[in-house]
Amino acid sequence: MVIAPESLSSLNAKQLRELARDLIAQIANRDRSIHALDQHITLLDHTITRKDGEILYRQTKIDQLTHEMAVLKRWKFGRSREQLDGAQASLLGETIDADIAAIEQELQDLTPPTTAATEPEPRQSPKRAALPPNLPRVELHHEPDSTTCNCGCQLKRIGEDVSEKLDYTPGVLTVQRHVRGKWAFAACQTLVQAPVPAQIIDKGLPTSGLLAQVLVAKYADHLPLYRQEAIFGRCGYRLARSSLSAWVGVCGVRLQPLVDALKRAMFESGVLHADETPVAMLKPGNKKTHRAYLWAYAPGAFENMRAVVYDFCESRAGEHARAFLGDWSGGLICDDFSGYKASFGAAITEVGCMAHARRKFFDLHVSSNSEIAQQALIYIGQLYEIERVAKTLSVDARARMRTEKSKPLLDALHLDFTSGCCCSANASPMEGPQPRCWTTV
Repeated sequence: MVIAPESLSSLNAKQLRELARDLIAQIANRDRSIHALDQHITLLDHTITRKDGEILYRQTKIDQLTHEMAVLKRWKFGRSREQLDGAQASLLGETIDADIAAIEQELQDLTPPTTAATEPEPRQSPKRAALPPNLPRVELHHEPDSTTCNCGCQLKRIGEDVSEKLDYTPGVLTVQRHVRGKWAFAACQTLVQAPVPAQIIDKGLPTSGLLAQVLVAKYADHLPLYRQEAIFGRCGYRLARSSLSAWVGVCGVRLQPLVDALKRAMFESGVLHADETPVAMLKPGNKKTHRAYLWAYAPGAFENMRAVVYDFCESRAGEHARAFLGDWSGGLICDDFSGYKASFGAAITEVGCMAHARRKFFDLHVSSNSEIAQQALIYIGQLYEIERVAKTLSVDARARMRTEKSKPLLDALHLDFTSGCCCSANASPMEGPQPRCWTTV
């Protein structure tokens, strides 16, 4: 309602109150509209900020992977590679090819689908050789669930699409022929065909069985890819080492979600074991190997889950363990390596490993025939006997047994070393009179 200013003098008190009430309501509505717009603008700002962060992360990751791929290609085709002997160059080439394939797959996954569809990246792929006709063929037919048109008429089979996949049964290569029939009804211009079965490598040659064989042979049976190349050649079809390397790289990317899920499930455990072991890592351009480390993490012996998660790192720095464990909290069973020390605190409790402690006493006993070391070994043997019985008990019964039997032995050992008491080497803590620093089990 619009009222001219000169007409306000002609309004009575009631009309002025109604006018003021209407104006206040209009102002309140406008305030609410402005507040809603402000909230919408704030939400849009947050969305834009989040999208900008995602774009920055993707671009940073793409730049990183592109740089890594360029370095790997330089290592593969550069002159420094010629300095390696044949065996080193073969093993290095397999690893580089696998890494390049994995990076290419990650770049493909990071590329938005719309961009990939509208601006395909030119790529020159070598033409795949036809599979030998002498290999056995197994035909797998894929037909639509229904061959009836929407109008109720019967569809007519007008053709088929055939794709061949190379499969492997230990010692025998076979070819799977996936035949997808085409069913059509001319009057309705209808064409029906079963979808392409899902594959680990899209449009790739290998089946899941062949990929599993390559991975198990490489990592479980320690067969380098150049040896597998010869093995497959004897089976009737020589697979190029570069193809095997690419398959390994892509499988690494495909299996990463499984590794992440396994890690999340393992972190639900309250107790973890951790250990690290050195492995020789061959760096391109250098004739010497570099000492890298493979860190292993596993749930405790009494956890329901049985698994091991490996983390490959180029050094033994404790930051690798801290980065892997992240926000996990619980008891960490490990040796006395200083790299774990920084992880201990309010969230992670250090749990000593008796096997590592026993090893020191054993070395001391062997080298110097120490009586104290001998008694410590006998004592630790008693603890092991307790654990052999306790491992079959329930959680509460095991805790009571350790409190009643293991704790007194641990207290006695601590008192023995802190007080300087030394038991006779001929006296067994399991039988006969005991010195005051030993407690009978």
